Amino acid sequence: MNISKWYQLIKPNFRFYKDGFFEFPYLANTPELFIESTIKSPGSKHDTEEQVVYRNNPFIKGEMRYRKIDEGLWLTITNLDFKYDTVIKSNYAKEIPSDHYSITFTVFDSEVKLQNRFIDKVPFQNKFWGFKKPGTDVGACFYKGSKCQFYIYYLSPSWIEKNVPLDALDRKIPFKKFLDSDKGFITYSDIVPNAQGLSHEILHTLKTFNTDAFNKTILKAQTLSLISAFFKNVFADKRTDEYQEKSTVDYNAISKCELMVSTKLYKPFIGIDALAKIFNISSSKLKMDFKSVYGTSILQYHIDKKMELAMQLIVNTTMQIKHIAKEVGYESSSKFSATFKKKHGKLPSEVRPDNL
Repeated sequence: MNISKWYQLIKPNFRFYKDGFFEFPYLANTPELFIESTIKSPGSKHDTEEQVVYRNNPFIKGEMRYRKIDEGLWLTITNLDFKYDTVIKSNYAKEIPSDHYSITFTVFDSEVKLQNRFIDKVPFQNKFWGFKKPGTDVGACFYKGSKCQFYIYYLSPSWIEKNVPLDALDRKIPFKKFLDSDKGFITYSDIVPNAQGLSHEILHTLKTFNTDAFNKTILKAQTLSLISAFFKNVFADKRTDEYQEKSTVDYNAISKCELMVSTKLYKPFIGIDALAKIFNISSSKLKMDFKSVYGTSILQYHIDKKMELAMQLIVNTTMQIKHIAKEVGYESSSKFSATFKKKHGKLPSEVRPDNL
């Protein structure tokens, strides 16, 4: 399908090209409407029996699997390759109520540049969680060549009331403050241990759902386990936040800022003012928007990504730890080890003791 024909098919809800990105809306009132709109979108092929939608249009290629897990609980798992720089944004039909909460676990596959003369780039993953109240506008930017997985759990108010003890939370807990505020969303960076492994097990169950009589029970147990782990960890989170409305975020600037911060981790942090100047945004708005989207300050995000890359290099390569320290911008091995332990709870030498 060529792009001009695509424009005509989705023109009523499509904002075309803006600031370097194609804007791509989706209907978000209910999980059923989201699934239905995905099935009916151009370039989609629906397998009713397997409950999977294969997608191939000028902007994205991939598949979305979906399943009703329980009354008031739905799950969609989407794998996408992006063919163009694209903004995906929520869109709500005014005549249809929007009452579902959602929990999203997102995994981005990317590459990070190294200084190593033998290894120019290495694969790197970013993982994020988000919790959204009903009717909240959300959006995210994705660059050409990005490969992403989205695990979205849709929770009705009645399901939450029955299964999650929100009313029992201490009002001083940050997550409770968020719930009591008029803000619509909150984000976290990889807050659930082994979330990717657990999510892959859920995806496997979905892919084999019709081949095992126990898969319905298994899928429900797996889903409840992961949702419980999410709430347990966010209840324990000690963050402070102003809970900015996401509709005011400059997605373009924040996406470009994140890309710069996370793909050249051998370089030192250049500072908020320098980043703000590069992306033509005020320093205060850049700080507020970035924390709103990624749940932490830009500097802390930069440090966390350095330590996540260091862990991947320790586990997946034979590079000496002193060389890994330099790859993530640390001339001092002792300072690197201290920062690594603060992030991961272990020294680099304890992760790979044979490479001191």
